[in-house]
Amino acid sequence: MVQVRAGQTEAADGPVEAGRQIRLNAFEMNAVGHIAHGLWRHPRDRATSYTDIGWWQDLARILERGLFDGLFLADVSGIYDVYKGGPETAIAHAMQVPVNDPAMLVPAMAAVTRHLGFGITANLSQEPPYLFARRMSTLDHLTRGRIAWNIVTGFLDSAARGAGQGAQMDHDARYDRADEYMDLVYKLWEASWDDDAVVSDRAAGIYARPDRVRAIHHHGRFFDLDAIHLSEPSPQRTPVLFQAGASARGLAFAATHAECIFIPTTGRGSAAALTARIRAGVAAAGRRPRDVKILASLMTVIGRTAVEAREKFEDYGRYAAAEAGLAQLAAATGIDFARFAPDEPIVVAGEAGNGIRSLVAQLGAGDDGPPTVNRLLAGMTLGGRFKPVVGTSEQVADEIAAWIAEADIDGFNLIRTVTPDCFTDVADLLVPVLQERGLYKHGYGDGTLRDRLFGQGPRPAPGHPAAALRQPETPSSPAAEDRP
Repeated sequence: MVQVRAGQTEAADGPVEAGRQIRLNAFEMNAVGHIAHGLWRHPRDRATSYTDIGWWQDLARILERGLFDGLFLADVSGIYDVYKGGPETAIAHAMQVPVNDPAMLVPAMAAVTRHLGFGITANLSQEPPYLFARRMSTLDHLTRGRIAWNIVTGFLDSAARGAGQGAQMDHDARYDRADEYMDLVYKLWEASWDDDAVVSDRAAGIYARPDRVRAIHHHGRFFDLDAIHLSEPSPQRTPVLFQAGASARGLAFAATHAECIFIPTTGRGSAAALTARIRAGVAAAGRRPRDVKILASLMTVIGRTAVEAREKFEDYGRYAAAEAGLAQLAAATGIDFARFAPDEPIVVAGEAGNGIRSLVAQLGAGDDGPPTVNRLLAGMTLGGRFKPVVGTSEQVADEIAAWIAEADIDGFNLIRTVTPDCFTDVADLLVPVLQERGLYKHGYGDGTLRDRLFGQGPRPAPGHPAAALRQPETPSSPAAEDRP
């Protein structure tokens, strides 16, 4: 095992950039089940307390004690109903259903923390931009600038049906609509109110100056709006923007808009190639490549000894529901794996449809030939497709250091297993080792979430499309007119 000492942050193939510290988010969901399906049944797991506000506040305190950068909350607005042609598997295994609104959790957790950031997933295919912009401004105010938005365009037909649509839009058309959506919410957040609009002049009886507030006029392909943003400027105005698209069209969208990008965890070599593509795309979009943080997903099982870690992993595995993981993969790819015999090769050519295309691509033939249902199930050791890193905090830190050095990523979303144990182990066992190696902060910095992530102030960096709207030409001008 490679030894990494404080002041000499070496990973498997060379040094980690001096002074570079990793970012860690807890990856959670306002639901019983998230990705490691079945583990809610473990005697120490508290996921069934997801409807209890006190549980979420306790979790927020654990994460802030561990100096996590943020709590990232996934979400879906439909039910996984591709596997076996219906929702029964999802419902029986609590496979991200029931699921509650992630945004509602944020004020309660913000009230018991000072620094922890909160990233919420919201589907712009189903959220009207005018009211969504207000909701995010409200959360940014209530958290004093600690809010982030994970931008998703949706992939579940069940979600589309729930919104009164027959099916999801075509994959690339969803991103075309998303580009216009972003243009519109940037106008609302950045250009409707000037920085000095609010004066709160009690003597004069004027709270805000009308000549510093303007309506947004937007008439595009997908949206029409003539309105003033309902919220006064919040600390960040535009929330920190997360995105996880890995298809060619998704990466183009991310290169333009995202400030933090999630990438598939398929190995350090492939991650390094994808990271290089992303940074090149960001530069081609007129932005500085390091203005984007790239994060991989990581599942850990940590013990005080290697034996303890292995025993904990085996204990967790007794409760895993691999079939639920297969059902989730079926919904994400649009492929009903129940139509294949257990050892029948799964041929996915032409199956991309409107699902997550990067996942379909990962199912292509490997060294052992095409996948089979039995192989997929065997790989879901903790009820999902992520292979956990099992070991002592030193061994897990070695793996993290290798990822940072070889793949050029900036950090990880840490996937929930048995909760809150999985996050307590990171806070109490892993973080001190990372700190000793100079890879992790010893305290929170000042300012908003964007300040702490990038050190460049509370607003989007120069080159980001939101930054171009920051200052209208004159207070009386109808700023933010339509762009082609």
